[in-house]
Amino acid sequence: MFQNYRDSNILSSSHFSLAHSGFTQKAAGDMRKIQSIKTFFSESDISPRKIVLLEQIHSVNISLPDKLHLGEVEILEESDGVVTDDPGAALVVRVADCVPVLYFDPVHNIIGASHNGWRGSEKNMIAQMIGKMEALGAEATHIRIAFGPAIGECCYTVDLDRYIFFMERLERFEKNIFKPHGQAYRLNLTRLNYELALECGIHKKNIDFFPFCTSCDSTRFFSFRRQIKKEPQHFGEMMGYIML
Repeated sequence: MFQNYRDSNILSSSHFSLAHSGFTQKAAGDMRKIQSIKTFFSESDISPRKIVLLEQIHSVNISLPDKLHLGEVEILEESDGVVTDDPGAALVVRVADCVPVLYFDPVHNIIGASHNGWRGSEKNMIAQMIGKMEALGAEATHIRIAFGPAIGECCYTVDLDRYIFFMERLERFEKNIFKPHGQAYRLNLTRLNYELALECGIHKKNIDFFPFCTSCDSTRFFSFRRQIKKEPQHFGEMMGYIML
């Protein structure tokens, strides 16, 4: 997989060279704040007609932005995914351990963004997103996907109950996504989403990822698991963004 590191604040994929896109790092600011998002776009010479945000409730609900929405910011309620063919709409997903995913069909000019936590991943948000893009006219063989920085297998420990819960639906991926760790298991959430993307017909060559653990790398990333209890005053969120 190819990674292109444009500067200290942004991680970008060569797969998305025809769209404004990337994943921010901690140095870019706390993206829970709308002003931080606006400042980032301004300093990056990106001028969206509007910014589209997701409520992010750990669901597999996917929405389409309202093309007639005249506000500077549109918030899609009860949604963890968004798809559009509307130029100038900047799709934003905010994370601090969960997997941020960007989607792009450069042939049909359709983009998407999703927040894939463990619940959304287990319910196959990837397949839901691909299906929604196809409904707009995209084709799986053309879709490119980039997975942003997320918590790694090295730090993501789940108990036996959650392991069994995953195995009820995803046993076919057990060897690739789980490793025993004492009385618990280590889960590779990015690898799970990668495997699900392949099942949907996405070509390997069209999948990119950034092999960083948000929990391990305290210099570059915020992390819910690392910070929320020990240093909540320093906690924040990064964002993934994409715009035609």
